[in-house]
Amino acid sequence: MHLSVLLAAAPSPEPGGSLDEAAEQAGNAAGWVEENWSTWLSTGLRILLIVAVAVTLRYLIRRALTNLIDRMNRSAQAVEGTALGGLLVNAERRRQRSEAIGSVLRSVASFMIMGTAVLMVLGAFKINLAPLLASAGVAGVALGFGARNLVTDFLSGVFMILEDQYGVGDTIDAGVASGEVIEVGLRVTKLRGDNGEIWYVRNGEVKRIGNLSQGWSTAGVDVTVRPTEKLEHVREAITAAAETMTKEEPWSERLWGPVEVLGLDAVLLDSMTVRVTAKTMPGKAIGVERELRWRIKQALDDAGIRMIGAVPLQMEAESSADPTAAMAAPSAYASATSPQSLAATPIPPPATNLNK
Repeated sequence: MHLSVLLAAAPSPEPGGSLDEAAEQAGNAAGWVEENWSTWLSTGLRILLIVAVAVTLRYLIRRALTNLIDRMNRSAQAVEGTALGGLLVNAERRRQRSEAIGSVLRSVASFMIMGTAVLMVLGAFKINLAPLLASAGVAGVALGFGARNLVTDFLSGVFMILEDQYGVGDTIDAGVASGEVIEVGLRVTKLRGDNGEIWYVRNGEVKRIGNLSQGWSTAGVDVTVRPTEKLEHVREAITAAAETMTKEEPWSERLWGPVEVLGLDAVLLDSMTVRVTAKTMPGKAIGVERELRWRIKQALDDAGIRMIGAVPLQMEAESSADPTAAMAAPSAYASATSPQSLAATPIPPPATNLNK
């Protein structure tokens, strides 16, 4: 009885109310979608177009840079195969330089293209980019202060490679170290020292670079002879030795100019110095100097011209020396009757009378 009373007192449900609400919500959703579907479609198409253009442009630029580098390496190898190419082109140096430049250019191109694409996508979503750019700027400044040495090394390495200041195989003087370059990197350069040690030089620490392998070198030899020698005979002997050297291998290849006798570099009481120079292949000056000294010494010996230091002067004058030159001068004290001897004779003591 109680259950029937409760059922009678409860309000009867209205089946049409829930259906109307659902239909109204569905209508509102459909209307909202209908109002915004064009915006969504245009935004999606814009983002898709931005991504497609960025990916395509990045692929084309990277491929163009790769083809350009490969073409540079092929041209360097073709020139190296010729007789003159071995003197002018270092294939390993050209390859490393082109690969380093290509890596930098590809990284810069990818960063610029993809970074611009990301900003355009965010802009398509109506996102305010001002706070994001400000935060990125602050983070970039903090990173720059924290890693300024790394940034300095990287930028210095990029400009060294772009300007072709040195390359693999060059002999350089970098101030902090010197030797032959065995590897060029964007941050560190490896040098092989004279004793075989390897120096790792940070590019940011290099303040000045002296490249001893570019252009040409100068070989200089000083010939010191006695001042009594005839200059024309000395010149003729040196010129004959130099002409013979220029006609023989491998010196004919290493000498890039005639051997010149510049003249007297110094004139002293006991010697005179003749200066001899020659333009040589880069890095070959020391070997040319040694060979020039060897040949000039032989030519002067054949011509009877003696160099200072070859034969001691004491040996030359030994036969004509005065035999009495080493004898001491006679002394006045040698004669007992000389006034000097009498003056130096001690006075005898007075005689005493013993009888007293």
